[in-house]
Amino acid sequence: MDEKRVGRLKKVGIVFLLAIFCLGLTGILFAVEGKKPYKVGAIFAITGPASWLGEPERNTVLMIEEQINIGGGINGHPLQVIVEDTVGDEAKAVNAVKKLIYRDNVLAIIGPSRSGTTMAVIPIVQKARVPLISCAAAESIVKPLKKWVFKTPQKDSDAVRKIYEYMKKKGISKIAIITGTTGFGDQGRKQLKRLAPEYGITIVADETYGPKDTDMTAQLTRIRATDVQAIVNWSIVPAQAIVAKNARQLGMKIPIFQSHGFGNIKYVEAAGKAAEGIIFPAGRLLAVSTLPDSNPQKEVLVRYKWEYETRFGEEVSTFGGHAWDGLWLVIKALRKAGPDRKAIRDYIENVKGFVGTGGIFNFSPQDHNGLTKEAFEMLTVKGGKFVVLGGTDF
Repeated sequence: MDEKRVGRLKKVGIVFLLAIFCLGLTGILFAVEGKKPYKVGAIFAITGPASWLGEPERNTVLMIEEQINIGGGINGHPLQVIVEDTVGDEAKAVNAVKKLIYRDNVLAIIGPSRSGTTMAVIPIVQKARVPLISCAAAESIVKPLKKWVFKTPQKDSDAVRKIYEYMKKKGISKIAIITGTTGFGDQGRKQLKRLAPEYGITIVADETYGPKDTDMTAQLTRIRATDVQAIVNWSIVPAQAIVAKNARQLGMKIPIFQSHGFGNIKYVEAAGKAAEGIIFPAGRLLAVSTLPDSNPQKEVLVRYKWEYETRFGEEVSTFGGHAWDGLWLVIKALRKAGPDRKAIRDYIENVKGFVGTGGIFNFSPQDHNGLTKEAFEMLTVKGGKFVVLGGTDF
């Protein structure tokens, strides 16, 4: 992106931040005073073991809420985002969704952060007929199709395919998998096992670990005793960083692959030097500086990255991006269809060419994710940073 365009984006961001400072919280809705707000629910794992997902998601939707209201709202109506913390717990997620639907009367819900909590609330939103746009990755969220449920992260099955395609090019045919016991880890394990034969890959070792586990030496020692050529570590919680550390402490030099649940630089920081060389599929947000200006996502990615990092003083993550995509889909639906749950659902189901942080979305009555595996890039860790994987990297 040329310097003039980046400069314009910076000026927009600075004006936005100054406006927030000057107006204060009570003045944000000045442009839409007196109009009935459009209420949108947001349920994220803001605290608990998956907080590295939920915190940037919460930050992102509140940032968008401020931007929309400073700009005059949605068709003159203020946007009100009501945020609930699931703590990554299924029972808390269920209670939060019921509150949002029956007490707050929200028009749509963004979240949850995790696959397990998403699966727990699906029956509720289906029965109440409220659109839900999940920020979790499991393909089972939208397959089989649920009429009122969508999701913005790329599918876990497509992440597996990208990993296996790369392995096949590198001549890797024997692997170990070590997966978390959360809903995300369990669904990833199923996809890893299901798709392995298609790529000529044999899973020699199959280990698991809990979200609160602090030492995976025993599982990795068993893996080390086999003839595997690579490890796939599939999780969304901080414990995934311990796997890399323990593997290197055991002297294991084989490549470590991660899922797209590795897409927050905090995981790299937690793993330290052990993160170097880790390979994983992710959206282009984490490597936006390497994209050519001609890439159709680049302007959106640069703008979101700069706004978020300027506003919150921390690096952007793919997880916040999932919330960005979800809330903007709802905003576009509200602008076009108004405050009607069914109309919002129908609009989202037919969105084509929506340029988001996770890819270019093309929804349909048969596809409530709208992305293919081409939404992924293969990334690696170099010098503590995410970079696009080169053809000679391993």
